[in-house]
Amino acid sequence: MKNRILTIIFCAISALTFAQKPTFEIKYSEQLAVFVFIQNISENYPENVFKTEFNNSKFNTVKFKNLISKFDKLSIDYSYEFEEFPNGSKIPMQTRDILKKNLIETENLKDFKLRSIGIVTNKTLNELTQIISEFKPIYNELIYNPNKEKFEKQILEITKYSNDNKIENYFETGLVFYNSSWDNSIPFEIAFYPLPNSQGFTAQAFYNNFISAIQTNLKDFKDLFSVMLHEIFHIIYNEQSLDVKTEIAKNFSENKSKSSNYAYQLLNEVLATSLGNGYVYGKLDGKIDDGEWYNRKYINLMAKQIYPLVNEYISEKKPIDKSFIDNYIKQYEDNFPNWINELDNIMTYRYVISENEKDFEIIDQKYSYRSSANYETEITESSIEKMKKTSLTKLIIISKNNKEKLNLIKREFKELNNWKFNSENEFNYKILLKDNSQLIIINQKKSTTEMLIKKLETETK
Repeated sequence: MKNRILTIIFCAISALTFAQKPTFEIKYSEQLAVFVFIQNISENYPENVFKTEFNNSKFNTVKFKNLISKFDKLSIDYSYEFEEFPNGSKIPMQTRDILKKNLIETENLKDFKLRSIGIVTNKTLNELTQIISEFKPIYNELIYNPNKEKFEKQILEITKYSNDNKIENYFETGLVFYNSSWDNSIPFEIAFYPLPNSQGFTAQAFYNNFISAIQTNLKDFKDLFSVMLHEIFHIIYNEQSLDVKTEIAKNFSENKSKSSNYAYQLLNEVLATSLGNGYVYGKLDGKIDDGEWYNRKYINLMAKQIYPLVNEYISEKKPIDKSFIDNYIKQYEDNFPNWINELDNIMTYRYVISENEKDFEIIDQKYSYRSSANYETEITESSIEKMKKTSLTKLIIISKNNKEKLNLIKREFKELNNWKFNSENEFNYKILLKDNSQLIIINQKKSTTEMLIKKLETETK
């Protein structure tokens, strides 16, 4: 195991404060790589290079297929909220990510089990460990060993690139800009693993970890590191104190613009893109990328729009403040005034109530890109009260007891006091609420949900 882990720590002492800078540890974690391999060959995952290698191998047998099915059924996904923080401003804790963190930070499965007791049940933990153990030699034979020489050379080159470009300085830039903090005694652990026969890499960050599958022919690292910093900036944003997050939420809620809510919903991704794909990439490459920074138009366009302001704050070493937020909202409203009506945008952040669970599948297929999604199957006073506590887009689909349900909805939302409707008619209705979130009501009679949503899209254009 020890000869499989390449760890290079790069750190520096600040000339001004003599305080330890953030420490980055670059490594290969075999345990994490095997876990990700099993995820990718499971029945729930789309076609990918890992699945192709496994399906074409001698290991594609009933025994290992049964282990994959067993893995798919393991209960390892739980979460809990930080309820004192403004709604949606702090990422919930995810047990799958904690397990991945523990796989990275331990050197064997025994230590992993000891570290992970209490996160899931002991039975689930034992079964997970046993499956990882079974697939370890398979992963090594199919993926790691054929790419070992190239990959280990890449790790050395990546580490040299990090040292040469002083990547930890961008981390500190993020801390200042976000008005956030980090305990520098906690290392930031970066785990790479090989991705053969691929033209791209993957990226995910959580807690004090960044993980990435890198293509074995990767030579130019500026894209990798700009994306890595993008993901790390999400962590820095998440680590803002309660006071900072409360102040940011207050500045958005008190702004008079009707675009304030959806500008706020977009903020986290826009800032990470503007800093990571804009500022960091520009520094590493020597010029700003004139291509797309993000493969979603709302994030890409707004990140580029706000970049001059972001760059100004970075240059002046200023944290985001009320002036920044007011300017950000104004640029959102002035340049993209209709975004608050575009379903492809506002359904990214959704709270849906429908008594037909199939509607949730339809909505997920139609609006597959989502940042936050809550679903309720009962149209009651209680479910509507929960919906009202969020600033998400609120979609209610009524398909039975229409008159009764419509009257309930009207009573619950004071903005509907003067609303008149005919419950016998099929219709869509949309209104911007006081919190600047959109409320959409679909009164369904004969048409399918797909037809009514398509009609709604036409009406909102």
